Amino acid sequence: QVQLVESGGGLVQAGGSLRLSCAASGRSFSSYVMGWFRQAPGKEREFVAASNRSGGNTYYADSVKGRFTISRDNAKNTVYLQMNSLKPEDTAVYYCAAGRSGVYSRSSTYNYWGQGTQVTVSS
Repeated sequence: QVQLVESGGGLVQAGGSLRLSCAASGRSFSSYVMGWFRQAPGKEREFVAASNRSGGNTYYADSVKGRFTISRDNAKNTVYLQMNSLKPEDTAVYYCAAGRSGVYSRSSTYNYWGQGTQVTVSS
């Protein structure tokens, strides 16, 4: 079992930055692929970014590539999402997720989910 708790969301102006954190409890954090997803009002949940177990390989949705960076600290059982050059269309609830294996961009890959943190970008 893994429990995930996100933090770091908030209100920011367009062009600004936020850093989300996701702290995991439970054992074997380093054995999990970690992902970030988001869901805007009235829209389906979508993939944002993912990291393999070591953090050596990362994956991004085209919409955030070059602006967002996922990283993880396995010693601290934490995964991060650094979000720069934020746009109003980035407004959503952001979720972190943990999974064993599968296609990184698919939500079905992930077995455990956090409760989400709201990110609002004003124009």
